[in-house]
Amino acid sequence: MKQTLIAKRVFDGEQFHNDLPITIEDGHILALDTVAGVKEISADGTFVPGFIDVQVNGGGGALFNGDPSVECIETIGSAHAKFGTTGFLPTLITDNVDIMSRAADAIAASLVKGSAGVLGVHFEGPHLSIPKKGVHPQSHIRSISDAELEIFKRDDLGLKVVTLAPENVSVDVIKALVAADVRVCLGHSNANYEIVVAALEAGATGFTHLFNAMSPFGSREPGMLGAAIESRDAWCGLIVDGHHVHSAAARVAIYAKPRGKVMLVTDAMPPVGLEEEASFELFGTQVIRQGDRLNAVTGELAGCVLDMAGAVRNTVSMLGLPLDEAIRMGSLYPAEYLGLAERQGQVSVGSRADLVLLDGELKVQQTLIGGTSVFKA
Repeated sequence: MKQTLIAKRVFDGEQFHNDLPITIEDGHILALDTVAGVKEISADGTFVPGFIDVQVNGGGGALFNGDPSVECIETIGSAHAKFGTTGFLPTLITDNVDIMSRAADAIAASLVKGSAGVLGVHFEGPHLSIPKKGVHPQSHIRSISDAELEIFKRDDLGLKVVTLAPENVSVDVIKALVAADVRVCLGHSNANYEIVVAALEAGATGFTHLFNAMSPFGSREPGMLGAAIESRDAWCGLIVDGHHVHSAAARVAIYAKPRGKVMLVTDAMPPVGLEEEASFELFGTQVIRQGDRLNAVTGELAGCVLDMAGAVRNTVSMLGLPLDEAIRMGSLYPAEYLGLAERQGQVSVGSRADLVLLDGELKVQQTLIGGTSVFKA
């Protein structure tokens, strides 16, 4: 089925256009023009590339750790689609091997089924640093073993990201993971600068929620933060919710890194997509929602009530970045990190028709994944 969408504005990933037609066929963009005989549909707003989130723990009341199933993944995806997410990595935080295996099976089944938006999986842990564990359960933090390696090396999980603390995982293991098509992210770590640089040289390419749960920058010990900001090649995920990172610190990182190397992430938890300020349980600990902030009863920040459209708005309003760059941080840059930029993260002929219609307040009015409308306000 062909259709042509015509909005007042289109952001193609580089620039804005007025009244640019987008003709879609078989889930992809056929032309950025009208095509004779194809139904034309007008839309009031701005079409932008769909947002891609590499760190999604939950949404719609569901938590991936709590129910590692296809149904849970689809509930999470549906919740985030309301906020413009057209591609995401369901994220499993530190847990036991059985839950990890069940999560991997669910991801594989979701990919076979074609669950909307699912790109692969992010294992955030369990090979982390106890001093920087955050709300990850200490009882499950452990050294890497063959059991976890077998899961990470599976070839039916789509795109694979693993967050680890490099002081607790050898460079040889990092090289083995990279050889198995795993994107190694560094985080929840108290490593010194030299250890982090060695991990980057071994093939690590990313940092999980920059600033948070990592050794800080100092004049005599740059720590993980210093190594992350110094690196010209590594990508950094950034939580822009006004709680995790001060706006000035976020701007310093964005200005210091090469363009395209800072991407927005949500670190989203079950309350995303729910109106009520309900608490939820995480490994036996109550997590309390107060507005757009989540804290464990023990005081730690416990993920976010943040969605990708909100992250884009915050990047403009809190950080003062131009709208085009904020959109790229939520779409093109994560697509580049995941190796998807040729077909996702921009509006171009041949790319997948993952589109988000924004109104003047940057609120999502419609989300299309592969040309199919999955949400309409």
